[in-house]
Amino acid sequence: MPRKLRVQYPGAIYHVMSRGDRREDIFLDDVDRQDFLKTLAETCQKTGFQVHAYCLMRNHCHLVVETPEANLVAGMAWLLSAYTIRLNIGTNSLGTCSAGATRRSWSRAAATGI
Repeated sequence: MPRKLRVQYPGAIYHVMSRGDRREDIFLDDVDRQDFLKTLAETCQKTGFQVHAYCLMRNHCHLVVETPEANLVAGMAWLLSAYTIRLNIGTNSLGTCSAGATRRSWSRAAATGI
């Protein structure tokens, strides 16, 4: 049975969790964590997201995000795609990095605008 569509509306606050594909690590070291936070900051500039809290674990992360526009799915897709591409370039890898609460995997081919 497919997952129900996520309800999005302006001004909503969401707890978002994204886990490594097959529960693999998505942050190998502090450099990866800093790269993710830089990519998150870019996402906030592009989407207007306001991050109220975050927790970066070895194989997953939690975000508490407020969306002034109804754009959570598009913003998270951009964030995770951009981070995956940058991680793959940095580690000379291919393929997906994360699959999270949205039940999607983001791959190098999925990102645009980077």
